[in-house]
Amino acid sequence: MSLFTHRNRTKSERSRRTYAAFEIADTVIAFLAAICFLIGSVMFMYDDWHGVARWLFVAGSGFFCLKPTLRLVRELRLASMGDTDHLAKRFTV
Repeated sequence: MSLFTHRNRTKSERSRRTYAAFEIADTVIAFLAAICFLIGSVMFMYDDWHGVARWLFVAGSGFFCLKPTLRLVRELRLASMGDTDHLAKRFTV
């Protein structure tokens, strides 16, 4: 089982759909992390909003921690997918 290889992403229609779904999730998580940090940074300019800003930084950090976790799960799932499309074509009678 080889991880992080391009071949795993393109070996079947199912693997391509799985890779695309994980890429969308990765992009959404990155966007949420950036928004949390941006809003938190602006809120830190006002003393009344420091508490909320801190929680936004914690949330943004959590989203940044999810990104490598999501990538590892994606690669494990792709690596575990068998090449059933080609296998089925070889054994058709």
